Amino acid sequence: MTDKDIETQTSQETEQDQEREQAQIIITWFQHVQEVVKEQFPEYEVDGQIGNNPTYGPMFAFTLKKDEKSTACGFFLNEIMRNFQTNPNAGLWLSSFFVDLLRSEESHLLPNPPQSEDEAKALLDKHIVPYCAATVREEFPDQKIYVDLELHEEHGPVLEAGFVAVEDGNNTCALPLQYLMTLYLLNRDPAEPLIQAMYRLYEENNLGQQ
Repeated sequence: MTDKDIETQTSQETEQDQEREQAQIIITWFQHVQEVVKEQFPEYEVDGQIGNNPTYGPMFAFTLKKDEKSTACGFFLNEIMRNFQTNPNAGLWLSSFFVDLLRSEESHLLPNPPQSEDEAKALLDKHIVPYCAATVREEFPDQKIYVDLELHEEHGPVLEAGFVAVEDGNNTCALPLQYLMTLYLLNRDPAEPLIQAMYRLYEENNLGQQ
C-alpha cells in the first residue's frame, strides 16, 4: 500500500467518522425535541420522523395523535437549535405551531409533496404566492404594499415584498419560493417569515410614526 493509498484511506475514515458524529447529533436533538413535545402535550401520543432537505438540511416532523385525529408539523433542525440555545421558552415556541392546528376539528397530516414541476408550479401560483400576498397586505392595512416575483441569481425565484412609501435604502424583503414551499409542506404558515421581515422594514423606516 502506497503512502497515497494510506492517505486516501485515512481521509475516508475521517469523513465517515464525521458523518457518524453528525448523524448522532441529529438523533440526539431529535430525541430531545420529541421529549419536549411529549411534555407539552401529555394527553397525546407523539410520533416523529427525521428527514433531510437538500437545500435546508435536516428536518424533524412530529405527529400528535388522539382518538381518530392526527396533527403533524415540521421544523428545520437549524431553527430548532437556534431557538433551544437562545430562547428560554423554546418549548412554548415549539408547541405554538401545533396549537392553531389542534383547534381545528379535522386531522392535519403533512401535505403530499408535488410530484412534478407542473404540480409544484400550480401549488405556488394558485395557493402559496396569492396566500402570502393577501396575508401581508392584511397585516399592514395602513400601507400600500407591493408583492412581486423576482429571479435571484443565487436563490432562484423569490417572492419579494415591500412598502411603496419607502423609496430609498433597505425597502424590500425577499424569500425563495422553494423555502415557502418547504414551510407549506411542513404544515407551517409560509407567510409568517415574510411578515416578520416586513415588520423589521416597518420599524427600520419608522412607518408607524408617519
